[in-house]
Amino acid sequence: MADLKEKSGALLSTTTVSFAADAQTTLYTVPVGKRCILSYAVIVAGADCVGTDVEIGQNGATTDFITTTDLGLIDAQYDAAILQPIPATNVLLSKSYAAGTVIEMNVTNQAGGATNTVYLYGTLY
Repeated sequence: MADLKEKSGALLSTTTVSFAADAQTTLYTVPVGKRCILSYAVIVAGADCVGTDVEIGQNGATTDFITTTDLGLIDAQYDAAILQPIPATNVLLSKSYAAGTVIEMNVTNQAGGATNTVYLYGTLY
């Protein structure tokens, strides 16, 4: 599994996140001796998420990867959302996270169920 995680855009974690309460949920902690560049996250809804806002980033700066994003189109169980920085014609800045960095999803304006799954993808090097 370690070799798979070192490839670009590999699945780093699978986490159940509640959209029924405002809270921060740890998605991944960068392993000792590694750095991590996030690629994208996929949310598979456990229920209607309309009205829920989420952010993803390092602990203390939870908007440094995905800024506040409204899940307004996710209105049924098993709907999915792909969250990634918007591609640009210029260079797109991403972050490289050091070993021990905790990457979290911050839920604000909760309006969903408690059984949503977040799949986080990235590159370890």
